[in-house]
Amino acid sequence: MNYKHLHYFWTVLRAGGIVRASEQLHLTPQTLSGQIKQLEERLGQSLLRKAGRGVEPTDAGRLAMRYADEIFALGASLQEALASGRDSRPAAVLRVGIADSVPKAVAFHVLEPAMALAEPPRLACHEGGLTSLLGELAVHRLDLVVSDVPAPSSLSVRVYTHLLGRSQLAFFAAPRLLRATSWTARRARQAFPACLAAMPMLLPGTPAALRPRLDAWLRQHALTPPLAAEFDDSALLKAFGREGQGFFAAPAVLADEIAQQYQVEWLGTADDLVEEFYAISVERRITHPAVSVITATARGKLFARHPL
Repeated sequence: MNYKHLHYFWTVLRAGGIVRASEQLHLTPQTLSGQIKQLEERLGQSLLRKAGRGVEPTDAGRLAMRYADEIFALGASLQEALASGRDSRPAAVLRVGIADSVPKAVAFHVLEPAMALAEPPRLACHEGGLTSLLGELAVHRLDLVVSDVPAPSSLSVRVYTHLLGRSQLAFFAAPRLLRATSWTARRARQAFPACLAAMPMLLPGTPAALRPRLDAWLRQHALTPPLAAEFDDSALLKAFGREGQGFFAAPAVLADEIAQQYQVEWLGTADDLVEEFYAISVERRITHPAVSVITATARGKLFARHPL
């Protein structure tokens, strides 16, 4: 690959168009377009397409731009290191997609081991719906997706699901809610799960993978507490729980942390209600060093705290 041609392509996208880039590079627009065409022919992919009066990157162009950013940042770092006599290489970037329904605390603890590596990567975390994140993963815009459901078998792209671990669900309520419903924290724990019927509940929104299992568990135990609110954001749900607006469920693996952070009482744990967490990658056998330590630590440490 001709890296001068790659630099021309990179400059076009950074400058916002071929005309502006040609002025910066002191080339005619026709010459610049021809050089980028040669790069596309060499790579066997179209990198740019027309968009109104200008151009925009194709999917392959966005991928190439990501690599070009790192290549030319490394080149600038080399110049700085030679001038200063100090190694100033930028940290490698680990791009992680986090499904909306994954609790933020779980995502943090899953990713935390990567930051303890001798040469930790620079994390770039993106939150969104699982389908869109898997699309980004398939075209290598992400290195990893953390999810509470496996990748759908109907997916048209090839990705691989790796189980990180399982956690039972624990239930929590603020002391003010327990007082308001005439339950002391001690009595509530002894009466679990019957105590839940006397309190309003906060539930994840219907798109969440956990929601139908929670609904089924409540029916199974003949519990019909009033629904106070539903949330797509698990952190917002817990914030409402902290203020006594209702009881809520969260992974038991984080029970002590949640009780302390949100100042709530741990009412009990549902042994028959389990949430699972997955790492989804394009590798069948994980070789990426940061992803490898993430999966190994989650299985051997994080989720091993509360084995089922």
